[in-house]
Amino acid sequence: MVADVRFNVTKPIRSAFATVLYPMQWLVMQPLLVLQGLGGYFQELNAAQSDTQAVHRKLTLLMQKSVITEQLLLENRRLRQLLDLKQKPETSGVPAEVLYDAADPYTRKLVLDKGATQGIVIGSPVLDELGVVGQITRVHPLTSEVTLLIDRDQAIPVLNTRTGARSVAYGDSLSYGGTLDLRFMAANADVLAGDLLTTSGVDGVYPAGLPVARIDKIERRADTAFAKIHCTPVAKITGALHVMVVKPLTVFQPNTLNDKSLVDITHKKGGK
Repeated sequence: MVADVRFNVTKPIRSAFATVLYPMQWLVMQPLLVLQGLGGYFQELNAAQSDTQAVHRKLTLLMQKSVITEQLLLENRRLRQLLDLKQKPETSGVPAEVLYDAADPYTRKLVLDKGATQGIVIGSPVLDELGVVGQITRVHPLTSEVTLLIDRDQAIPVLNTRTGARSVAYGDSLSYGGTLDLRFMAANADVLAGDLLTTSGVDGVYPAGLPVARIDKIERRADTAFAKIHCTPVAKITGALHVMVVKPLTVFQPNTLNDKSLVDITHKKGGK
């Protein structure tokens, strides 16, 4: 033992034994490795089957919703024809990619890679896969500028899907975090946290039914007749990479319209 500690005389012997015994160790370990591999395979198989079943369930639900939506659209069209109401115009969209944020610290704007040559017009609503992102306020031949919903000078007419009440959502001018405010709502108004706000369609710009925001917080104070209602946008306002530019219901003349007048028109029509 002393010789082994000082001179490592058994080290070659250990190496030889380890080399000779390695095939035996490998053979002994194979059943355990096979069992472990089978267990992992079955676990992955079960996980894949569960994911497949979940995808099939979601696909089935989406197909059912699609069929119901088509039926509702057909019934709506027939009812409008029966009542001799004006049919809602169908809108088309142009896909676009966000190039960069506008270099202005006092506004919230994005620059898109599509412009007038691709059919983009001023006033066009801009959407992502979740909801409304903003509105085209400036158009160049190859690019266009989007004013986001959370810009302090932006306003959009909205409809509470739970109650049917119309109002106007404004960009939050007190915060740079990206929220909306419902202003001039009575303190006893029927609003609840979680209510979904969609476009009302009365402004002649945004098609009706587009998701805009959800009510996040309601402040009712005794010293004022109005409630302070904070809303969180549904769309990825600050993280959108690809958007859809939808043709507005009313096409404005770009030579006679600037950013401020566009906001005023939206506000006036939304407040009717």
